[in-house]
Amino acid sequence: MNLKFNHCRISGILTIVPENESLFDDEIQNYEFSPETSLKLKETMGYNKHRIALPGSTITDYSLYGLEYLKSHNLIDPDEIDALLVVGSQMDYILPPTSNVIQGKYGFKEDCICLDITQACAGFEVGLIQAFMMLQQESINKIVLINADMLSLKVSKRDRNSYPLIGDGVAITLIEKSEDDSKIFANIKMDGKGAFAIQIPAGGLAKLPDETTRVEKKDEFGNWRSEEHMVMKGDEVFMFAQRKVPPMIESLLAYSGYSREEVDFYMFHQPNRFMLKKIARKLKIDESKLPMNIVENFGNSSGVTVPLDICYNIGDNLLDNEYKLCMAGFGGGLTWSSILMNVGPLSICKIIEFPNRIGG
Repeated sequence: MNLKFNHCRISGILTIVPENESLFDDEIQNYEFSPETSLKLKETMGYNKHRIALPGSTITDYSLYGLEYLKSHNLIDPDEIDALLVVGSQMDYILPPTSNVIQGKYGFKEDCICLDITQACAGFEVGLIQAFMMLQQESINKIVLINADMLSLKVSKRDRNSYPLIGDGVAITLIEKSEDDSKIFANIKMDGKGAFAIQIPAGGLAKLPDETTRVEKKDEFGNWRSEEHMVMKGDEVFMFAQRKVPPMIESLLAYSGYSREEVDFYMFHQPNRFMLKKIARKLKIDESKLPMNIVENFGNSSGVTVPLDICYNIGDNLLDNEYKLCMAGFGGGLTWSSILMNVGPLSICKIIEFPNRIGG
């Protein structure tokens, strides 16, 4: 589905990552593989270090920490925010909605729409599309989009298939109406037939947790996990990305009328370096325009990887400059989406650390 928006802009991005950092080399002993085999995987996939939230961490804690930072720097006024969107693969509670909890604790006005949206790897793009649609309403002028994932808390530390690449974090994006009439182009597709390629089997209504769902078992590849841990069919996800992402980007460029050379940067979801290199090659994109360094420095934080990519690689430049960005997310759902728009100058484009403590 192709979508088009105007009179909307991103005005700021703040990403919050855990202070706690874990090194792949220190985790090798957790896996039932030889160190040599694991180190080969490290080189191929781009593993190095990742940011891991402490047990008990919540989306609310991280979000309030980031919102207070924005407020202390006069970058946000709670009374001016008309909608609060929280997007992630899991929320703090089954009930109440995490967005309502954040609204109440931070002090957003009552006349503020709060929405929780369950999406994973394409969550940033899904959230932006939702925000752009809401800004078409006369009464909505400013929106806070929070992308968040703490998936390390739902992945077995003995699962070499998933744990080395997982990272945690939260991104707060400020979105508002703009007098600039420059067009925003987007597309989005979903295929629920592949939904179980990435899943947590137990914990929801389909399979309630009990003493049996917490028991860790070894799979045929030597990875240990329980039914309450995330499991990913890596080969299916890889093939999905290779089949769907390049045509999606080509379709977006054709829809917009821009050539691939006119795009300043391709800010893609970062599952691992190997997958991104393959996609860049298929699209004939110069790798200098497609950063691939998020997993090796922070880990794969699902829908947070694109805003983290922007802040880490071009954040300072976006304070004074405007770039044409092609942003894309793909994965859990299965969902794949991309957006082409001008971004910048921004009021903030920065990474801060959430200290090694629990509580907002």
